[in-house]
Amino acid sequence: MGLLERVSTLIRANINDLVDRAEDPEKLIKQVILDMDNQYLQVKTQVAVSIADQHMLEKKLHEHEDTARDWMRKAEIAVDKLQDDLARAALDRFQTAQRLAQSCREQVEDQRAQVETLKGALMKLEQKLEEAKSKRDMLLARHRRGVSLGKAAHAQTLLGDDSQSATFDRLKDRVHHTEAVATAEVELLTDDMGDRLTRLDRDAEVDRLLAELKARRSLPEKVG
Repeated sequence: MGLLERVSTLIRANINDLVDRAEDPEKLIKQVILDMDNQYLQVKTQVAVSIADQHMLEKKLHEHEDTARDWMRKAEIAVDKLQDDLARAALDRFQTAQRLAQSCREQVEDQRAQVETLKGALMKLEQKLEEAKSKRDMLLARHRRGVSLGKAAHAQTLLGDDSQSATFDRLKDRVHHTEAVATAEVELLTDDMGDRLTRLDRDAEVDRLLAELKARRSLPEKVG
């Protein structure tokens, strides 16, 4: 895979989707940023090399153009001096220099296009790299939050709403049963105490009546 193709793949990559699908998002995004850094340095170096090549080709073009002009000047001088043979030879050299200049001119245009392409790729890759770095913490935090929510949802699914409701109902019934038992015990205790107090009142009344009866009968009260 060529440099520009690798860069294009990185530029088109959707970082959000990559993080969402990754088993280890932290490791993935660190690797993506590392790859982008490496490709960025390679493209930056390639841009510098391409610009240098462009300058070299432009220099060659100027040299061929100067050579062509020089041979044309010599051909003109030969014609002025009626030296047709020399003029023909100079014009032949002129044509050769022109052909070389034209070939070099085409190479310069191609090189300029390549430099612009590389500069564009470098700028887009730089933007993508800045985006990845700026989103790194946010994406990882979002992923961790999603994992936590997923675990909570999974736990909720395992328990189920019906299961939770049944559990709460069982707890409620148990509380109600405990309250009912306690209430019954209190009522029994209250009833028992009431009966005992009633009996005491009856016994006291019986003792009083017995004392009165004995008093009327002039009999001594029984002690004990």
